[in-house]
Order: sequence, then structure tokens, then C-alpha cells
Amino acid sequence: MFELFTQSAPVFIAVVFAFALVIGSFLNVVIYRLPIMMEREWREQCEELGKTAPIQEMPKDRFDLIVPRSRCPSCGHTIKAWQNIPVISYLVLGGKCANCSESISARYPLVEMLTALLAALCAWRFGVDWEFVMAIIMTFALVAISVIDADTQLIPDSIVLPLMWIGLLMSLFHPMAGSETLFIAPKDAIVGATAGYLSLWSVYQLFKLVTGKEGMGYGDFKLLAALGAWLGWQQLPVIILMSAVVGAVVGISMMVFKRHERSVPIPFGPYLAGAGWITMLWGDAIMKTYLDLMI
Repeated sequence: MFELFTQSAPVFIAVVFAFALVIGSFLNVVIYRLPIMMEREWREQCEELGKTAPIQEMPKDRFDLIVPRSRCPSCGHTIKAWQNIPVISYLVLGGKCANCSESISARYPLVEMLTALLAALCAWRFGVDWEFVMAIIMTFALVAISVIDADTQLIPDSIVLPLMWIGLLMSLFHPMAGSETLFIAPKDAIVGATAGYLSLWSVYQLFKLVTGKEGMGYGDFKLLAALGAWLGWQQLPVIILMSAVVGAVVGISMMVFKRHERSVPIPFGPYLAGAGWITMLWGDAIMKTYLDLMI
């Protein structure tokens, strides 16, 4: 199988695409359940500290990424295995629940397709190599972070902190890998994580000092720290510039065309994640092109 993958790039990319569709289906579960799990934990802590009765009765049953089985949010019908095949089941069912015929959000197959396409691009870019394995791990994490942040304006520590630690540990294999993309030197990873966190933290503190408001959340600091640990401090200017430009364009467009209220915050995590993913694949080329234009 390994020889087949190394000899036939199309076969390797196709297998990765199919595998990532399945992972995308699991990411939909993570995206939906993890914020609920976080809220339940926070409520339990608040009730324990305040020793007050809960505002509403919390479910006593187990609720995590594995249990309970996936159900229709409208009628509670348990989704069978054949109804949970990524993308295909959505198309076969016509985008509706098999039990109550209530419409199913198109976001589920879109997340699955996005995950598969990004993973296939990683397979095309890195080939059959350890860099590819690390790249799809980062891809899966960034997809989950982006959608959760877009939904809830939260970046879960349970995803972003392990991502940062993996990036730092990867740097230990730099002498053996000899890679200029991933597996960077430990010094670059440590400085990258530190500089990533402190750069946005400094902007946050300055904005709060001037306006008296919070311009972003601590999750954004941790996400940029994770990206710095993976890609090195040298790539941080590219990530910050790309995410800031795209975020500004999207934010202004939403205020102009959708009459988005200025007081309503816009999550910055998806722009950081997108810029980090692009930098992971083409950061060196982007930096070289930029420097060539500036000289």
C-alpha cells in the first residue's frame, strides 16, 4: 500500500480525500458538542462555587464526543449508520431527516467537503511524508477551531493548547527531518509561540487602554501562539497581515452590505486559522514573492 501511494499520487490523494470526509463528519460532532460540554462544565463550577440552585436542570446522562449517538435536532430520531455517510447520506435523503422530514443544515456536508478538500491539498503539497501527517492534523484542528469560533466566539483550550504543544514537540525532530516547512528548529518554535501570544496580547492591551473595550479574546492569542510553534516566528508577519487584511475586508463588507452592528463582535479565529493554513503550505513562497516586490 505504501509503495502504491508513493508511486501514484492520484491514488494517494483520492484515499486521503475519502478518509478526510469521515474525519469531517466527526468534526461536525466536535463542533456541535464541544461548546455544550464546555458550558456544562462552566455551569457546574459556578453552581459549586456559588452554592446556588441551577437556573435550569442540567442533564445527568453522559454527554461527550462519543455518547450519545447522533440524533435529529428536531425530532430526536437516532441517526442510523447508513444515514450518517459523509455527503452521500445528505444527498440521498435530500437534505432532510428520514423520520420527520425536517431540513438538515447544509453546513454538515460543507464541513465534510471542506475538510476533505483541504486534506487533499495537503496530500498534493507534501506527498507521502511525515510532513503530510502533521499537516492534516493541523488542518483538522483548524477546521474545528474556525467553525466553533464562528458559532460561539470561543476557541476551546482542549484543541488549541494540544495543537501548540504538538508544534513545540515537533521541533525536536528538526535535525532528522531537515524540512524548511514543518519540523522547524526548537528555537524558532519556542520564539514563535511566545511572539505569537505576546503580539496579539499587546494589541489587546493597547486597544483596551485606549478604548476601554476588549478587542479580541484570549483564544486568539493562544491560536497565534500555536501557529508560531508550528511554523516559526518568521512566518508570523505573513499570518498576521493576511488575517488582518481579510478580516478587515469581511468586517467592512458585513457592516456595509448586511448592516452588521459595530457593537457586535466578529470572530477573528477563522481568519487566523485560514492564514495559518495557507502559510503552512505556501508561506515560504509568499514571503519570497513579497520580498521580491519590496526590493
